[in-house]
Amino acid sequence: MSLADRVRDRVSAVGQGFDGVTDLLTMQWRDVLFAHWRVDPEVVEKQLPSEVTVATHNGDAFLGIVPFEMADIRPRGSPIGRSFPELNLRTYVRQPGSQTRGVYFFNLDADDTIGVEIARRGFKLPYYHAKMELTRNAASEGKNKTIHITSKRTRDTVAPARFEATYGPVDGANYVQPTTGSLTAFLTENYQFYTDGRTLYRGTIRHSPWKIAEGHITIKENTLFTANGFEPPSDGPIVHYASDIDVTAGWIQSIGNSSEE
Repeated sequence: MSLADRVRDRVSAVGQGFDGVTDLLTMQWRDVLFAHWRVDPEVVEKQLPSEVTVATHNGDAFLGIVPFEMADIRPRGSPIGRSFPELNLRTYVRQPGSQTRGVYFFNLDADDTIGVEIARRGFKLPYYHAKMELTRNAASEGKNKTIHITSKRTRDTVAPARFEATYGPVDGANYVQPTTGSLTAFLTENYQFYTDGRTLYRGTIRHSPWKIAEGHITIKENTLFTANGFEPPSDGPIVHYASDIDVTAGWIQSIGNSSEE
């Protein structure tokens, strides 16, 4: 039995006895960029599993690209953590009859061979190994802070995807907690996530409310939309930036029909 299979079996067995909010992992997310494009809800809905439906704000659905550094991720109590860049394409969903909104991940690209192997082999999640670099300019702690990220998937057996961009907070931006009901809160304040694999999984995260600033992004290359079956948007994104935030994550739970082969 592979490491991925052992982890999958352990999570499946233990996760059934928890409510989904037990803290399993601790981590810090650094230099988080939220770039969102308005899209027709029907375009998103047809790409979702039947257990969830697209969430909208003032009638609009959104596709978002979120690059960041996953820093010091570790099982709770472990003395050793791992850090690596990560990049995802997402939308926002609800389960029928629920008012709780969550993130639905179409892909999670990461420069972390072990984590990607466990996610793909153990759960068939849409994790992809990518060669990634995330660098910060010399003024990264003050004015004119910019972060540069590049990502290229490494396997020929999956849909190719590349992303390259420079981003950061606009100069003089104020960091504020999003107002309940605002578009900023809709796009950032989400504490459940969903992703499809052997079945549809739901997970829970915990962190303090975001402190969000207006952001900027210059995209040099982006094939994440086409890699996930979407037409690239023709307009520009809505951009938000957050610095660092401490996060805990709970067990993922199966909420859908199994697609075991």
